[in-house]
Amino acid sequence: MPQLDVTTFAPQIVWLVITFLAMYFIMAKVALPRIAEVLDERQTRIDDNLAKAAALKVEAEQAAAAYEQSLAEARSKAQDEVKVVIDQANAAQAKAQEELAAKLDKKLSEAEARIADAKNKALANITEVSADVAKATVEKLSGVSVDDAAVNAAVAKAMEQN
Repeated sequence: MPQLDVTTFAPQIVWLVITFLAMYFIMAKVALPRIAEVLDERQTRIDDNLAKAAALKVEAEQAAAAYEQSLAEARSKAQDEVKVVIDQANAAQAKAQEELAAKLDKKLSEAEARIADAKNKALANITEVSADVAKATVEKLSGVSVDDAAVNAAVAKAMEQN
Protein backbone atom coordinates (compact mmCIF):
# COMPACT_ATOMS: atom_id res chain seq x y z
CA MET A 1 0.00 0.00 0.00
CA PRO A 2 1.49 3.25 -1.10
CA GLN A 3 0.02 5.26 1.75
CA LEU A 4 1.92 3.18 4.26
CA ASP A 5 5.23 3.52 2.45
CA VAL A 6 7.49 5.46 4.85
CA THR A 7 9.44 7.09 2.03
CA THR A 8 6.31 8.95 0.82
CA PHE A 9 5.21 10.18 4.27
CA ALA A 10 6.88 13.58 3.99
CA PRO A 11 5.16 14.66 0.75
CA GLN A 12 1.85 13.25 2.01
CA ILE A 13 2.15 15.21 5.23
CA VAL A 14 3.06 18.37 3.30
CA TRP A 15 0.07 17.98 1.02
CA LEU A 16 -2.09 17.14 4.04
CA VAL A 17 -1.02 20.36 5.76
CA ILE A 18 -1.45 22.40 2.54
CA THR A 19 -4.91 20.93 1.95
CA PHE A 20 -5.87 21.39 5.60
CA LEU A 21 -4.73 25.01 5.60
CA ALA A 22 -6.48 25.70 2.28
CA MET A 23 -9.70 24.18 3.60
CA TYR A 24 -9.32 26.08 6.86
CA PHE A 25 -8.86 29.43 5.08
CA ILE A 26 -11.72 28.72 2.67
CA MET A 27 -13.96 27.79 5.58
CA ALA A 28 -12.82 30.75 7.73
CA LYS A 29 -12.98 33.35 4.98
CA VAL A 30 -15.93 32.17 2.81
CA ALA A 31 -18.20 29.55 4.32
CA LEU A 32 -18.24 30.47 8.02
CA PRO A 33 -18.96 34.18 7.43
CA ARG A 34 -21.86 33.25 5.16
CA ILE A 35 -23.17 30.83 7.78
CA ALA A 36 -22.74 33.51 10.48
CA GLU A 37 -24.56 36.02 8.24
CA VAL A 38 -27.43 33.57 7.69
CA LEU A 39 -27.62 32.87 11.43
CA ASP A 40 -27.60 36.63 12.19
CA GLU A 41 -30.36 37.23 9.62
CA ARG A 42 -32.33 34.38 11.10
CA GLN A 43 -31.92 35.74 14.63
CA THR A 44 -32.85 39.23 13.41
CA ARG A 45 -35.95 37.85 11.69
CA ILE A 46 -36.88 35.92 14.85
CA ASP A 47 -36.38 39.04 17.01
CA ASP A 48 -38.45 41.12 14.57
CA ASN A 49 -41.19 38.52 14.56
CA LEU A 50 -41.16 38.41 18.36
CA ALA A 51 -41.37 42.22 18.49
CA LYS A 52 -44.26 42.18 15.99
CA ALA A 53 -45.97 39.46 18.02
CA ALA A 54 -45.56 41.51 21.20
CA ALA A 55 -46.94 44.61 19.42
CA LEU A 56 -49.86 42.59 18.07
CA LYS A 57 -50.48 41.16 21.52
CA VAL A 58 -50.60 44.66 23.01
CA GLU A 59 -52.89 45.76 20.17
CA ALA A 60 -55.14 42.72 20.73
CA GLU A 61 -55.28 43.46 24.46
CA GLN A 62 -56.22 47.08 23.70
CA ALA A 63 -58.88 45.90 21.25
CA ALA A 64 -60.22 43.46 23.86
CA ALA A 65 -60.30 46.24 26.47
CA ALA A 66 -62.09 48.55 24.02
CA TYR A 67 -64.53 45.74 23.22
CA GLU A 68 -65.20 45.11 26.91
CA GLN A 69 -65.69 48.83 27.50
CA SER A 70 -68.08 49.18 24.56
CA LEU A 71 -69.92 46.07 25.74
CA ALA A 72 -70.25 47.53 29.23
CA GLU A 73 -71.46 50.83 27.76
CA ALA A 74 -73.98 48.97 25.59
CA ARG A 75 -75.24 47.03 28.60
CA SER A 76 -75.54 50.24 30.61
CA LYS A 77 -77.36 51.97 27.76
CA ALA A 78 -79.69 48.99 27.34
CA GLN A 79 -80.45 49.00 31.07
CA ASP A 80 -81.17 52.73 30.92
CA GLU A 81 -83.48 52.23 27.94
CA VAL A 82 -85.26 49.35 29.67
CA LYS A 83 -85.67 51.52 32.77
CA VAL A 84 -87.16 54.32 30.64
CA VAL A 85 -89.57 51.88 29.00
CA ILE A 86 -90.55 50.43 32.39
CA ASP A 87 -91.05 53.92 33.79
CA GLN A 88 -93.22 54.83 30.80
CA ALA A 89 -95.23 51.64 31.20
CA ASN A 90 -95.66 52.33 34.92
CA ALA A 91 -96.75 55.89 34.18
CA ALA A 92 -99.23 54.66 31.57
CA GLN A 93 -100.53 52.06 34.02
CA ALA A 94 -100.87 54.66 36.78
CA LYS A 95 -102.73 56.96 34.37
CA ALA A 96 -105.04 54.13 33.33
CA GLN A 97 -105.66 53.28 36.99
CA GLU A 98 -106.42 56.92 37.76
CA GLU A 99 -108.82 57.09 34.82
CA LEU A 100 -110.48 53.87 35.93
CA ALA A 101 -110.70 55.14 39.52
CA ALA A 102 -112.23 58.41 38.31
CA LYS A 103 -114.70 56.52 36.14
CA LEU A 104 -115.60 54.20 39.02
CA ASP A 105 -115.94 57.17 41.40
CA LYS A 106 -118.26 58.86 38.90
CA LYS A 107 -120.34 55.70 38.53
CA LEU A 108 -120.35 55.26 42.31
CA SER A 109 -121.55 58.82 42.88
CA GLU A 110 -124.20 58.36 40.15
CA ALA A 111 -125.30 55.11 41.80
CA GLU A 112 -125.40 56.78 45.21
CA ALA A 113 -127.47 59.60 43.69
CA ARG A 114 -129.85 57.05 42.15
CA ILE A 115 -130.06 55.20 45.47
CA ALA A 116 -130.75 58.45 47.34
CA ASP A 117 -133.36 59.39 44.72
CA ALA A 118 -134.94 55.95 44.98
CA LYS A 119 -134.88 56.24 48.78
CA ASN A 120 -136.54 59.65 48.63
CA LYS A 121 -139.16 58.33 46.19
CA ALA A 122 -139.70 55.32 48.42
CA LEU A 123 -140.05 57.55 51.45
CA ALA A 124 -142.48 59.77 49.55
CA ASN A 125 -144.44 56.72 48.52
CA ILE A 126 -144.34 55.47 52.09
CA THR A 127 -145.66 58.82 53.23
CA GLU A 128 -148.49 58.65 50.70
CA VAL A 129 -149.24 55.02 51.50
CA SER A 130 -149.04 55.74 55.24
CA ALA A 131 -151.42 58.67 54.83
CA ASP A 132 -153.88 56.54 52.84
CA VAL A 133 -153.64 53.65 55.34
CA ALA A 134 -154.04 56.01 58.30
CA LYS A 135 -157.04 57.70 56.70
CA ALA A 136 -158.63 54.38 55.82
CA THR A 137 -157.95 53.02 59.29
CA VAL A 138 -159.44 56.05 61.03
CA GLU A 139 -162.47 55.97 58.75
CA LYS A 140 -163.02 52.24 59.36
CA LEU A 141 -162.46 52.37 63.07
CA SER A 142 -164.26 55.57 63.85
CA GLY A 143 -166.48 55.93 60.85
CA VAL A 144 -165.50 59.59 60.64
CA SER A 145 -164.18 61.12 57.44
CA VAL A 146 -160.81 62.78 58.05
CA ASP A 147 -159.36 65.72 56.13
CA ASP A 148 -156.40 64.81 53.85
CA ALA A 149 -154.32 67.76 55.08
CA ALA A 150 -154.68 66.70 58.71
CA VAL A 151 -153.73 63.10 57.90
CA ASN A 152 -150.67 64.23 55.88
CA ALA A 153 -149.58 66.52 58.72
CA ALA A 154 -149.91 63.73 61.28
CA VAL A 155 -147.94 61.26 59.08
CA ALA A 156 -145.21 63.85 58.39
CA LYS A 157 -144.89 64.49 62.14
CA ALA A 158 -144.64 60.77 62.86
CA MET A 159 -142.02 60.33 60.11
CA GLU A 160 -139.90 63.14 61.54
CA GLN A 161 -139.83 61.50 64.98
CA ASN A 162 -138.44 58.23 63.55
